[in-house]
Amino acid sequence: MKKILAGLFIIVLVAATVVFVTKLGGQTATAETDYLRIHVRANSNDQIDQSVKYLVKDEVVKFITPYAAQCTDKAAAIEVIGGILGGIEEVCDEVLRQNGFSYTSRASIRAEEFPTRVYGDLTLESGIYDALIIELGTGTGDNWWCVIYPPLCFTAATADVEYRSAILDIINKFFKR
Repeated sequence: MKKILAGLFIIVLVAATVVFVTKLGGQTATAETDYLRIHVRANSNDQIDQSVKYLVKDEVVKFITPYAAQCTDKAAAIEVIGGILGGIEEVCDEVLRQNGFSYTSRASIRAEEFPTRVYGDLTLESGIYDALIIELGTGTGDNWWCVIYPPLCFTAATADVEYRSAILDIINKFFKR
């Protein structure tokens, strides 16, 4: 019985991989690809800090959108976004002040390690990516992140990132039959 279960598990894993890659249309990016990501780190994991993180993220996205839209490559994005770091901090700090927080923000562009994530039909493999890092207060809480260039998070048509397990999808379909 254990051999049958082990065999079934391997089949499910292989099938999940095939389904996952097929759904992505084979689009996979690695850390060496031209992407500039954004990473907003909350002050802590307290609910109030996590909530304000999303308010900050919304305002930062509004602020950065016209700048990101004019970038034609990653180097330009780094230069343009790097030139408005003070403005980004001002936007963040204003949201924090309006919501009664005494801590402030820090924004920088630097290399950061990211896990694998799926954005619609695109998979970004784990690795070290250049990123706009925004730390709220201590910056030790959970974070929100996406991609500035190409502007995956900065267009009106972009939906929130969907995190799914292809294996779980297959298992759920199997048991629903």
